[in-house]
Amino acid sequence: MTNLHDLARRFHALHVPGRPLVLPNAWDTAGARIIAEAGAAAIATTSAGVAWSLDAADGDRVDRAGALARIARIAAAVDVPVSADIEGGYAVDADGVAATVREVLDAGAVGVNIEDGPRPAAEHVRCIAAARAAADAAQVPLFVNARIDVYLAGIGPVGDRLEETLRRAAACIAAGADGIFVPGVVDPDTVEALAKGIGAPLNVLAGPGAPATTELGRLGAARVSVGSGIAQAVHGLVRAAAAELLTDGTYASLTGGYDYAELNALLGADVRQRPSSGSGEPGKIGMKCL
Repeated sequence: MTNLHDLARRFHALHVPGRPLVLPNAWDTAGARIIAEAGAAAIATTSAGVAWSLDAADGDRVDRAGALARIARIAAAVDVPVSADIEGGYAVDADGVAATVREVLDAGAVGVNIEDGPRPAAEHVRCIAAARAAADAAQVPLFVNARIDVYLAGIGPVGDRLEETLRRAAACIAAGADGIFVPGVVDPDTVEALAKGIGAPLNVLAGPGAPATTELGRLGAARVSVGSGIAQAVHGLVRAAAAELLTDGTYASLTGGYDYAELNALLGADVRQRPSSGSGEPGKIGMKCL
């Protein structure tokens, strides 16, 4: 069994500028296993997808215990590294973020996304530092991905956003961040400028209309994820199938669905034992499916 330290090192090594780690984001056990079977080298969760599946809206409104339980199930269901999107850390301050990170490690994940959101930049930096300290205390090289929302939230004048993002990124890296996630940017010139200006692996959020993952890699991205994109697409299929069934009485939207027996077998397989951080006995998830 691979311990958390080794799994985290494996995850770090996947971040190569020019040859990006591509992450189709999951929100449940079935999706994580499907993504792993498709050949993904790692699994990243989507906080929005997890929240929606737990009957909550995105935006730090999900129950932390429920979200972390879901992360534990996903980590236990696959044999590749798992990175957990924990929004702002499910906490109001840096101490709370540190507590969440300790629980993330207990859940078996070896990476986290921590967003600034409405927090002042200085507070975000303190949260990154607290996450780093918590992981170091557990002797796990957790990959801390600092999300900076300057572009996504439209902070400041358009012409100042690159420099502001670079300034925040440098502060996060100094506080212990291993990577920088800048959602809201797919423009090639900006992606290239960010990749050159940030002294850590750059994570780009992609989706319809964005350059292909290979092109983002050529621009310098080390990680490409789709966030809630797959979850949104799945819910879009639900809407289309329901509308077709109720309006036309037909079933074309259901074409191409997963084979029942195959999906049932995918979820019926025993989950693996969670890696240990090195202290005490590793836990094991008793449920065979979600």
